[in-house]
Amino acid sequence: MKRAKKMRQRTNNVRRLREAMMISKAELARRAEVSIPTIDRVEKGYACRMDTKRKIIIALGMSLDERDKVFLE
Repeated sequence: MKRAKKMRQRTNNVRRLREAMMISKAELARRAEVSIPTIDRVEKGYACRMDTKRKIIIALGMSLDERDKVFLE
């Protein structure tokens, strides 16, 4: 029997915004105080905690009011 894949959320703009800022996944992870694998999973569209989203939004230099520009919900 095939294993079920983790639920993916709708797409987000984390990778596009990170690349536009010309920073690595490692740098974004450092700024957001999360792990590099967490950034990788988020960029691939996997679900994450609200706190992780908040940290990433702030690390991208955006306000929480701009969250819809990062996470398309």
